Amino acid sequence: MLGLRPAELAVYETLVDSYQLGVTELCLATELAERAVRAALRTLTDLGFVHHVNGLHTAVAPDVALAMYFLRREDDLRRERLLAGELQVRYERAAVVRAPADLVEVVHGAEAISHRVDQVMRTARHEVRFVDKPPYANAPSSLHPVEEELLQRGVRFRGIYERQALELHDLRADLEMGLSLGEEARVVAVAPTKMILADSHLGLIPLHSTETSLESAVIVHRSALLDSLGALFTRLWDDAVPLALPGERTGDAVTGSAEISISDARLLALLATGLPDRSIAKQLGLSYRTFQRRLHRLMTELGAQTRFQAGLRAAARGAGSLLPPAQGPDQPAD
Repeated sequence: MLGLRPAELAVYETLVDSYQLGVTELCLATELAERAVRAALRTLTDLGFVHHVNGLHTAVAPDVALAMYFLRREDDLRRERLLAGELQVRYERAAVVRAPADLVEVVHGAEAISHRVDQVMRTARHEVRFVDKPPYANAPSSLHPVEEELLQRGVRFRGIYERQALELHDLRADLEMGLSLGEEARVVAVAPTKMILADSHLGLIPLHSTETSLESAVIVHRSALLDSLGALFTRLWDDAVPLALPGERTGDAVTGSAEISISDARLLALLATGLPDRSIAKQLGLSYRTFQRRLHRLMTELGAQTRFQAGLRAAARGAGSLLPPAQGPDQPAD
């Protein structure tokens, strides 16, 4: 706490409670050796937490002592940030003449890859871009904690999911959680590779994998290869279908022609991605027959003749207004 060692904190708390004590009394109260108490008092005096008068030690009022302490910490943090920026500039300058072999790092094993994924994402200051497809170092059962942390700090996340990946993610605990925090997501039928890109300075792609496990990966530093991965992501993003899952709303029934339940919005949003019917039913926790009945009803309400048309309307209008507006007698249908 407050950057103080346990002995220092114990001495300061004792003085706060007792106001003024000598060394002997502090030893008795804290059950610390005299040498430890005197060392703690020296540190506390230097930090401005304690002052010494007539052989007795007095705690400086916490609001005063802590205000001064926090100001010093802020000054130190500003200096450290300036140093970090300077070091980054020097690192990037040196990277220009780095040997080609130093532009990539190979990481082996699921645990090591998972650790490096966290590291790569945490280097992002503005944006993380990723392509998600199996296999995984760790099964995606919930939103990645680093993504949640960075989204809450304002880092932009853009994700492209292969259709098969949607079947493996938890719809509510992972996909909808990320979207609710600001993740932008799109879907492609098949992605050429999975990847993570942190701003434009660092990336990670698989090197060797099996159908069920990711065995090795490559960390890519700033280079033409990294630029090419960025261009590939942009091309995939432009061609992908937006994933527009609903946010939290109340009610579970269609009310009028402009409202739709969350469960129906989920169904149509997944339909728009081209995910197979049985996979959608599984994600929604429905039997296949129940899914078919619900889909038929929604197609009727949407005025759609085919699943494809219903999916297109879902993608175009988003989960908040999936149903078509009421049509007047002179208004032509789509």
